[in-house]
Amino acid sequence: MEIVIWILIIALFVLSFAGIIFPIIPSVFVLWGGFLLYQFALNSNELTLSFWIGMGIITALLVGADIIANSYFVKKYGGSKWGERGAAVAVIVGSFIIPPFGILIVPFLTVFIIELLQQRTVLEAFRASVGSLIGFLGGAVAKIVLQFVMIVWFFVVIIF
Repeated sequence: MEIVIWILIIALFVLSFAGIIFPIIPSVFVLWGGFLLYQFALNSNELTLSFWIGMGIITALLVGADIIANSYFVKKYGGSKWGERGAAVAVIVGSFIIPPFGILIVPFLTVFIIELLQQRTVLEAFRASVGSLIGFLGGAVAKIVLQFVMIVWFFVVIIF
């Protein structure tokens, strides 16, 4: 039975990275599912309070990484609040349209159209669209790094 639980934990960890390409998958909660499965099915004494506090802090950073990166870069490249909001929705919608490329193309086009509708020039709309693309990619890289840190920390705690 222990082997089955370990397979489930590893599967959850792998699935958490799929959430970067398919934002509908809540990556950080899938990771937590693996941690909790270990805690309650295998060893309830090994994961310390400092581990759980650390995971909570990194979870907050993970959630904030997407929002902050997207918002920062759309603003930096001259986008509007509507452009920011449109990009956030378009990332989710884009994950269902021509995955995995939809998460890049759909937000780019959405921000471009929104900015044009707000009387921006084509160049300004294009710049804001590039900002949404850079924001998404920056947030994705941050999520990959933070999720990797969480998984490594988990294994360090249970092995040592």
